[in-house]
Amino acid sequence: MELSDRARAAGDAIEPVTSFFLSLRAMDGRPDVVDLTFGDPHEMPLPALVDAIRANLEPRSEDWFAYKTSLAPAQDAVAAGLRAELGLDFAAADITMTQGAFGAIALAFRLVADVGDEVVVPEPGWFYAPMLRAADMVPVRASLAEGTFDLDVEAVARAITPRTRIVVVNSPANPTGRVYGRQRLAELAMVLDEASARHGRRIWLLSDEPYRRIRFDGVGFTSPAELYPWTLVDYSYGKVLLAPGQRLGYLALSPLIPAAVRDELRDAILPLQLALGWGFPDALMQYAVPALETVSIDVAALQGRRDRAVGVLRDAGYVLTVPEGTFYLWGEAPGGDAVAFTAALAERGVHVLPGTVFGRPQHFRISLTATSDMLERALPVLREVGARVG
Repeated sequence: MELSDRARAAGDAIEPVTSFFLSLRAMDGRPDVVDLTFGDPHEMPLPALVDAIRANLEPRSEDWFAYKTSLAPAQDAVAAGLRAELGLDFAAADITMTQGAFGAIALAFRLVADVGDEVVVPEPGWFYAPMLRAADMVPVRASLAEGTFDLDVEAVARAITPRTRIVVVNSPANPTGRVYGRQRLAELAMVLDEASARHGRRIWLLSDEPYRRIRFDGVGFTSPAELYPWTLVDYSYGKVLLAPGQRLGYLALSPLIPAAVRDELRDAILPLQLALGWGFPDALMQYAVPALETVSIDVAALQGRRDRAVGVLRDAGYVLTVPEGTFYLWGEAPGGDAVAFTAALAERGVHVLPGTVFGRPQHFRISLTATSDMLERALPVLREVGARVG
């Protein structure tokens, strides 16, 4: 084999996702299929998104489509939005525009961690491990609280070693939809401070916040950046705009980071981002940022679909975690075998994501970005299949 060790390790880490993703190609273009797998759009894009892109399509200068790094109007708009939303004094220089949250996470890992460093990631959680393996770093999983899937601070504390460099927190969380409360995050900040002092090495916190603006029932949001100065924040516009193919996000430095350290990080980010493959968003998307800061999918409609699905499925005997945010519904697979359960659904034309993708073979995830019509077609199948395999 001519593959590098890191390519092989990354491939192994993401194999469940790759296999499932490739299996979905068989249903491309089939109108009879109900796709509840990934957070993709199933209706035409938001008019305000299209308008923002169209407004910037016509070049206004010779260099309109020249090489771009982070553009000042985009940084200004993001910093203003963060100041209003989180109540922290973010400056434009704290903001680096990236190709979605993927790009921001990859940048954050390499900004403060080295080869062989350990990064504590939540389980179940998003696909951090393959990114870390590709960077020759070591993912260390810390389980969320069993049953509630709340942040388990004690589990994080147990996962920390002298090699720990970063702890990842994802709130609102994918796949569970949990939003972590301020008290739990304050407890985590205390644990990280104590562990940093004990091991003589600062532990950073990466706050993964792409669903920050998608919350239900008036649930509030606390960013770890408010409580732990040594925090990096990543964000993606692909969720709130429901346009994941338009790669737009950012990495933000908490303004509470000591000034000298923040200046060092600011100076390091640009050359690192260039070295990682010029990981900036396309010019058009950056031009659109000031207009897009106030654009959102219909969160009330998402909540309505959540309530409809939770009501029907709970009546059918499903054990579910009611999401406080994101656009996912997380539950226990009837019969305890997610692969068998999702295969039985697929035979009936309904596709959901097995929990094996998240290291949880007894769970499944539904994406609520499907249309209401698609959801109504899926619910009777979910009820019938659940009764048969449960």
